[in-house]
Amino acid sequence: MEFFTSLHNILIIKKPSDKCQIFKDFYASYLSGDVVFEHTQVSFPLKEPSYLGHCKLVSPSLVLKRKKLSGDRGKAIFLHAIAHIEYCAIDMAIDSAYRFKNLPKAYYDDWLSVANDEVRHFEMLEGLLEKVDSFYGDLPVHNALFEALERTQTLHERMAVVPRYLEANGLDVTPVMIAKFENYADDEKASDIIKVLEVILEEECDHVYKGDVWFKYACDKKGLSYDSYFDVIEQYYPGSFPRKKDLNIQARQAAGFSCSELKRMNNDIDCD
Repeated sequence: MEFFTSLHNILIIKKPSDKCQIFKDFYASYLSGDVVFEHTQVSFPLKEPSYLGHCKLVSPSLVLKRKKLSGDRGKAIFLHAIAHIEYCAIDMAIDSAYRFKNLPKAYYDDWLSVANDEVRHFEMLEGLLEKVDSFYGDLPVHNALFEALERTQTLHERMAVVPRYLEANGLDVTPVMIAKFENYADDEKASDIIKVLEVILEEECDHVYKGDVWFKYACDKKGLSYDSYFDVIEQYYPGSFPRKKDLNIQARQAAGFSCSELKRMNNDIDCD
């Protein structure tokens, strides 16, 4: 089984259940040493989101907003939004392993491990959607995350934008989500959602840490300062920093962010 060819074939799979299963089979083969890195390493990037045809694509402003989380409909809207993020994250992790060539094997180990986590997260969320009589594809989605994948064509930019910005934002938001569902302590479905969110939070911290390692690797290779992170984020997401919203300082520091970085993001925080 060839590494890059296999990943390309997985990336273009349209049906989520097929993509997840075929990736899991590939990853098992990779871990057992049955995958080889071929010499021909041509990249054929995704031309369109792999979820087209499965999900209705709309402008971000038209994506349904959750209101009350106490009922199944509110839970379904919330879970569908998170499932879409996690499904996009599968392609992002696979594409990070596929697109960037001639890197240490540890790099490919890391991003296949991340993709495996994202598959598991997505499948857990699918299970929760079933409990509220919904499914992935039941509601319209946006393509903002695919645009991030499409635009970040260098390792330096990809590691800055995807794990160190987009996923790191999840470290800040997920505890807030958990706290909201804790208001429904007697709701079994809410308790199940909390358990899944706690798993995602813990594992996403590791994903951001892996992104931090390879962002710094890319900076060192290019002779760039680690502060170039802010230049990249300003290019793609102008005005992101400084911001007023709270940062998950503990999780971000565990994921590799320095105190000086955190203070540039929010000058009101207190860290060591």
